[in-house]
Formats: sequence, C-alpha cells, structure tokens
Amino acid sequence: MAVAATISQRKRIKRKAPRGFLKRVFKRQKPHLRLEASCDLLVHLNCLLFIRRLAEEARTDACKNKCGVIKDQHVLAAAKVMLKKSRG
Repeated sequence: MAVAATISQRKRIKRKAPRGFLKRVFKRQKPHLRLEASCDLLVHLNCLLFIRRLAEEARTDACKNKCGVIKDQHVLAAAKVMLKKSRG
C-alpha cells in the first residue's frame, strides 16, 4: 500500500487555463480586436467565477425546494437570476 500512496503523490495534475483554445476562439470570433497578453486569463477567471456563482445559486434554489439534488430546473432558474444580475 505504501507504493500506491507514493505513486498517487507523484502524479499531480497541473490545472492550467486553456490559453491556446481561448486565443483561437477570440481570433475566430473577433479578428479585429487587439487584446492584451493576459486577457485570456481574465476571461477564463471570469467564466470560473460565473460558474461558481451559478452553482451556489442553484444550490440555494434546491434547498428552497427541499431537494437534495441539484436538477436542471434549479440551474435554469439560477441562470435567469444570474444573467439579470450580471446585466447591470
């Protein structure tokens, strides 16, 4: 068992932002934009924060309905609320 524990400790997954993918998407969608070097990281961070807020809102919706599992209806209701809040 000690061998398995040391192997799992050695295999660390490095999670990085998909910078190449984001840059490709930006260039395909808006080729005329001139973006700063770290702009893709800010967009990735913004997406992660939005998903986190969406998950929290869906969880509170599920708790209000006394449901132990977050269902698609909870996520859709939370998405409507979050999009209204983020609209400004």
